[in-house]
Amino acid sequence: MEKAAPVELFVRKEGEGSAILLVHGIGGDHAVWNAILPRLAVGHRVLAPDLRGHGQSPYPADSTMGFAELAGDLVALLDRENIDRAHVVGMSAGGFLALTLALSHPNRVRSLVLIGSAGHCDAHTRSIGQRWADTYREEGFEAFALRMLKDIYYPDWIEAHLDVADRVRDSLRDRDLTGMLRWGESVRSFDLRGRLTALRAPTLVVQGMDDHVVDPSHARLLRQTITGTQVRLLAQTGHMVPVERPDETLEAIQTWTERADSRPPT
Repeated sequence: MEKAAPVELFVRKEGEGSAILLVHGIGGDHAVWNAILPRLAVGHRVLAPDLRGHGQSPYPADSTMGFAELAGDLVALLDRENIDRAHVVGMSAGGFLALTLALSHPNRVRSLVLIGSAGHCDAHTRSIGQRWADTYREEGFEAFALRMLKDIYYPDWIEAHLDVADRVRDSLRDRDLTGMLRWGESVRSFDLRGRLTALRAPTLVVQGMDDHVVDPSHARLLRQTITGTQVRLLAQTGHMVPVERPDETLEAIQTWTERADSRPPT
């Protein structure tokens, strides 16, 4: 099947300055960055799109939700916004996509920040995704939402923020989850091992130590594979780092992108 044509993504845009592209993960949308985006936009031009099949962006019937298609959408977005190069921040599978973009279009990526992400989808992450899909199909939406909330948040944090759990559940209930489930199928075969040594974009890895979706050991693997990678580990933090730890996430992105802006392009 031929790759589907790029779609025009819905995007939240704020600020002026060097461009930062925020890329959410499976089942998310631009709102995952709400706690940091306004502050990040002080001194930066920030774009937070909804990927195809998520949020307010369309899901083409012929889409495979493959990473080449998703990366093509992001390149088309940068073209529409007249952005030559951007700092790309990817969370979870959005980090998979950020790595794909940096390898397939290296001239468009100024630096990378990978949050709760990895260079390949391992058996553990595949099992989590399969459990979500099976729960949704076999037990229905409420069981699926509860299972996902337990997996993606640090237990003490979500217990103290039940309002967030309610908003996430309500948001998912109103969505067509076809694109999400299709991307989940595509993610199962994601594997850039063997290619990551060619990556030249300055890379920072931010990882929750209590992430039950992407094992924290991937932070060490990325540091060992990508030259010059730095790692920031956050204790008592689950998979949803930008939501659970917005101040630390903001500081990490600001520091890393400003450092990259001060260096000559590689």
